[in-house]
Amino acid sequence: MTALTAFLGTNLGRLVAGVVAFLVVATLIGQVMARTARSEKTLATLRNANARIRAWWVMVAVFGVAVGTGGTGSILMFAVVSFLAMREFMTLTPTASDDHAVLIFAFFIFAPIQYALVWAEWYGLFSILIPVYAFVAFATRAALSGNTQRFLERTATVQWGLMACVYCVSHTPALLILRIPDHPDAGATLLFYLVLVAQINDVMQYIWGKALGEHPVAPTVSPNKTWEGFVGGTLTTIGIGTALWWATPFSPLAALAMSTVITLLGFSGGLVMSAIKRDRGVKDFGAMIEGHGGILDRIDSLLFAAPVFFHLVRFFYQPYEWR
Repeated sequence: MTALTAFLGTNLGRLVAGVVAFLVVATLIGQVMARTARSEKTLATLRNANARIRAWWVMVAVFGVAVGTGGTGSILMFAVVSFLAMREFMTLTPTASDDHAVLIFAFFIFAPIQYALVWAEWYGLFSILIPVYAFVAFATRAALSGNTQRFLERTATVQWGLMACVYCVSHTPALLILRIPDHPDAGATLLFYLVLVAQINDVMQYIWGKALGEHPVAPTVSPNKTWEGFVGGTLTTIGIGTALWWATPFSPLAALAMSTVITLLGFSGGLVMSAIKRDRGVKDFGAMIEGHGGILDRIDSLLFAAPVFFHLVRFFYQPYEWR
């Protein structure tokens, strides 16, 4: 009990408690509304929303255990997430039997090394391992196979999948390695802040889109993403992200800027991944998470936001001698 009390006294503890309280309220409201809904359309929407809330309980529990075990637990959790996301991605993309060696490189060599470098806090190598060394290794190994049919498409697919699912995602737990003066535990709080703002943005855009959405942003890519949902969700999320400035090293103005970056890049990541799904002719990357589709469907808002957020925080808040 003493440890729990101490944790709830920290900024991270207050954020976690706030999320749990929100989920409790959302669960109660969702159950009541589902029982009183009269139209089938409203009932279908509420069923989807309640499925998302149940999935959120599971994700928050897993995330809480990972954060509670410290940096190693968080890094392992995101390493597993990256592995599952890359498996979903590669399942839907064109590869040949000659690409098996390249895929082994991706799954069992470069992905584990990337997260090992994050764990070792070796920024200089983890920041270039995949965009430089994996890029060269994949292309060379694919060429040595002798199969030139759709060569560019096949190699680019594996490289793109590793960049999105491993390199970009690995910047989320990499926040734990940042050293910010006067904020010794800022890494875990910033990690939670990034994930929280990105996921709130998804929820808010869904709610605003369902309530007022009429004009699709990109009808052929994602008909459910509307300008009303985008504007309403973006403004609401930025407001929430700014209001949480007290839990971060940011000033209110900086929190506004950072939450804006996360929100816009989160939307961009979701839109790009939707384009890939349309190209592959599928609705979701998988079906692992009830109400959310696959792992990649759930983390698409982190793909572009995580590396940019990490580097902005590192540039502006970590002293030069610690870089």
